[in-house]
Amino acid sequence: MKKVLVAIILGSDSDLTVMSEAAKTLEEFDVNYEITISSAHRSPEKTIKYIEKSYKSGIRVIIAAAGLAAHLAGVVAAHFPLPVIGVPLKGGALLGVDSLYSTVQMPPGVPVATVGIDNAKNAALLAVQILATADKKLEKKLIEYKKGLSQGVEKKAEKLKKIGWKNYFASPGGVKK
Repeated sequence: MKKVLVAIILGSDSDLTVMSEAAKTLEEFDVNYEITISSAHRSPEKTIKYIEKSYKSGIRVIIAAAGLAAHLAGVVAAHFPLPVIGVPLKGGALLGVDSLYSTVQMPPGVPVATVGIDNAKNAALLAVQILATADKKLEKKLIEYKKGLSQGVEKKAEKLKKIGWKNYFASPGGVKK
């Protein structure tokens, strides 16, 4: 059995809908992960114990997702010596902007890599990139993935050129007005 390298921690079960994208992306790259729910505010002792256990078990990156006050990633980073990626989640009156600031504005010495609001996929991709610095097979998969992104843009540009912008809206896979 492959070793678990990434932990995904959700501040609440309501975060699972967004964070399932991180899980799918890690699966796409065949990176073993575990996922749990633990709150920096409602279960702080459990959270710290989980972080310490994760480090001892060989977890190399933690992705922490939370909304509103969004202290989870910071708490994780305070107790985990390896990379922590924060995912601020949309919610509340400020639609996630408060979460973004809570996640990204860490004090010196406690860094948290932060992706955009609700951008679980980029969090997983960043975790894969971090792991790929020591794994040539994973690095190769990332290079192929990025080639695929480029090819997708080239196909869309060719389609736009061929059918024109007005018809692009109505075409299968075209953007919606």
